[in-house]
Amino acid sequence: MAGVLPLEIKGKVHDQYGSLGVERVERWEKLVWDITYHNVPDQLRAVNQFFNQLKFRSDQEHWQQEDYWATPIETLASNGGDCEDFAIAKYFTLRQLGVPAKNMRITYVKALRLNEPHMVLTYYPDSGEPLVLDILVHDMLPASKRNDLEPVYSFNAEGLWKAKTRGEDLRLGDADDISMWRDLRVRLGLGSL
Repeated sequence: MAGVLPLEIKGKVHDQYGSLGVERVERWEKLVWDITYHNVPDQLRAVNQFFNQLKFRSDQEHWQQEDYWATPIETLASNGGDCEDFAIAKYFTLRQLGVPAKNMRITYVKALRLNEPHMVLTYYPDSGEPLVLDILVHDMLPASKRNDLEPVYSFNAEGLWKAKTRGEDLRLGDADDISMWRDLRVRLGLGSL
C-alpha cells in the first residue's frame, strides 16, 4: 500500500468483492492520504476508528477456516474480520504512515470477560504508558485501564516477546517464528514492516 494502490489490486478486489469492496479499499487509501502529516496520536485515533467500523466475524464464519490472518486489503474488501485481522490492519496502516515498528506490537491477550484469546494492537510511546487499540473497546485506552485483558505475548517485525514481567521484556525470538505471521507476510509480498 504505497501511495496509490495499483489498478491491478483494485481489479482483483472488484472481481472478488465487487464495487463495495473497492469503495472500502479506496476509503482506506483516502484515510492514509488525509492523515499522513498528522501527529501520531491523531493517526492512532483515526486508524483505530476507521477499522473498528468493520464487522467482527469469526474466521470460521468469514473465511471458513479455523484460524486465518487476513491482509488489510482482504479485511477491508470483505468488510470484516476477527481481532487478529483488525490488529494486523491497524499495524500495517500505521507503518505505512511512518509509525516505527519499535513503537507498536500486536499483542496476544486473554480477554478475561469473554474468557477467550484475543488480539489487540499496542502502541508504546517514547515515554509514558502504552495505549491499546482494540475492536472490543472502541476508545484507545492506556494499558492500565484495560484490566479486562491479560497479556500473553507480543510481536512486531522486529521480534517476539513474552508478556512483560516486572517491567522486563523477555525476547522469545523473531516474529517469523509465528507461522501465521510468516504466511501473512508472504501473501503481502513483504520483507519486514
